[in-house]
Amino acid sequence: MKKIDLAFLVTGSVMTIIFLFIVNMLTSVEHIWFMYPAVVMLVFPLGLYCYKQKKQTLFAIITSTLLLILLIIENRSTPTYPWVSYTVIPLVYWPILVFLGAKAKTLRVAVVGSGVAILYYFLLNVIVSPHTPWVIFPAFAVLWWPLSVYHVRRSTYFTFSLHASLLLCLFFIMVNIIYSLRYHLGHLSDFRHSLVAIKPVFFCI
Repeated sequence: MKKIDLAFLVTGSVMTIIFLFIVNMLTSVEHIWFMYPAVVMLVFPLGLYCYKQKKQTLFAIITSTLLLILLIIENRSTPTYPWVSYTVIPLVYWPILVFLGAKAKTLRVAVVGSGVAILYYFLLNVIVSPHTPWVIFPAFAVLWWPLSVYHVRRSTYFTFSLHASLLLCLFFIMVNIIYSLRYHLGHLSDFRHSLVAIKPVFFCI
């Protein structure tokens, strides 16, 4: 019965992809849109197979590869800006963390993983858009990983709340300095109106 279910799902997915391909070629050959639902239709039987065979790492590798290829193809419509590079870290980390299993929950993996991610986005920021320091946003998000692992493994939840509040305050202050204050330092009349970090910092405290 299990083999029949998988065979039925594979057959249905292949037939649907063929149907969508034919419709795409007959109606709008200038825009290849069938590949988007095709990826979804491929993931269904693959997910069922990997779930039954307990091959979660294989599922993560193939799915992340398919998504990356799809995004690279889509990025060709805007070749002047390589936005697909922003998705590399999560798509690469997914199979790596699944492969590591229980080791992915360790503080060492969290520190190394967050450090590599921050370094990657920092270099990407410098290369792609050096005039806008947006790296603080992914860095802020990634830093919650080792911070959470450290305190959860030690059950120091009150200290976690203090460190989390400190991280939030530093983030809001940095965003305020980078994106508001530097544009109003030359205009004293607008300076006080640019201190937008006061309210969220007060809330976090």
